[in-house]
Amino acid sequence: MNTDIKAPLLRVIDGEGTQLGIITNQQAQTLAAEKGLDLVEVSNNTDPPVCRLMDYGKFKYQQSKKQQKGKKKVRSVQTKEIKLRPFTGAHDLEVKVRHILEFLDHGHKIKVNVVFRGREMRFREHGDAILKKVTAMIDDNGVIEREGRVEGRNMVMLVAPRKTTSN
Repeated sequence: MNTDIKAPLLRVIDGEGTQLGIITNQQAQTLAAEKGLDLVEVSNNTDPPVCRLMDYGKFKYQQSKKQQKGKKKVRSVQTKEIKLRPFTGAHDLEVKVRHILEFLDHGHKIKVNVVFRGREMRFREHGDAILKKVTAMIDDNGVIEREGRVEGRNMVMLVAPRKTTSN
């Protein structure tokens, strides 16, 4: 039997971050078992590989909590759509603008869509006028991200919430 075979060596770090030195794999496993911890490989591309004594279940739990906390801070911006017609009445327009202002207060982007049907395509200037009225009514709360432009039978304008500087 050849006794020249070397046992794999590991650089071991305990739970507090202090180095325990370079020991064999078997010694590291018995040390972890004595302390009731797990032996976790931290870096395998070093010579010798670095392992840490830790409670792996607790570590995974803390990682998942960090991820959940990070996801909580991320806020998704939704795009809401408001449909208008070229001959929308003044009161109906006010109601739609009230909805737009609510969406802007909640931080959503709005796609204002003027829908033309049949022969209404001749009256594109009415669609422009509607979009200009909407722009004037929401000027304090929103900023025009994309001016109104014709896309097929629709005239589309994108509105984003105005950035507020909080001190």
